[in-house]
Amino acid sequence: MIADPSSDNHYTPFEDIQGLVIASAQAALGIHLLRAAGLMTGGTAGFALLVAYGTGWNFSAVFFVLNIPFFALAWALRGPVFCAKSLGTVALVSLMAEALKPLMGISAVHPGAAAVLFGVSAGVGLLGLFRHSGSLGGVSIIAMILQDRYGIRAGVTQLVHDLALFAAAAAILPLDRVLWSLLGAAILNGVIALNHRRDWYVMR
Repeated sequence: MIADPSSDNHYTPFEDIQGLVIASAQAALGIHLLRAAGLMTGGTAGFALLVAYGTGWNFSAVFFVLNIPFFALAWALRGPVFCAKSLGTVALVSLMAEALKPLMGISAVHPGAAAVLFGVSAGVGLLGLFRHSGSLGGVSIIAMILQDRYGIRAGVTQLVHDLALFAAAAAILPLDRVLWSLLGAAILNGVIALNHRRDWYVMR
């Protein structure tokens, strides 16, 4: 008997929805902490943060728009269910991240604390999304496809992408903020690399 997390029979619709909502809330909380400390992260969310910092545009709007091309890839390579879940979770995280600004004002937070708490919260959030066959779009979609098809750890794929993104961030953000952001990204990717393993979820 194969317990495949991408199977529609593995979870009930209610279990899927509550899992995706909780995981999205954790990811949104992590992003809220990052913005409060002026930090960034990797993936599409990190790119969206850089654009928002540099232009003053709304992060959530930029994040959603940047993910649109990846939804087509998700549909083609992972199917309509995964695509719909990814679209839903990206929309949820975008809305929740904006809702947290007036509901949870943070006047001061040490960048080190923000980095660590972001890495843990967003890492666990991404694990929850992966477990319910969702994602935060962008690089995480590619990371899941590479892990499923070629056995390349999702965390490793994201880490390689993040290193390139942080190199670009060094030209925009103060060096100390880049270094603290690297710590948060390392924790996030470590959580994923150590805990998101296909052989733990597929039993023969």
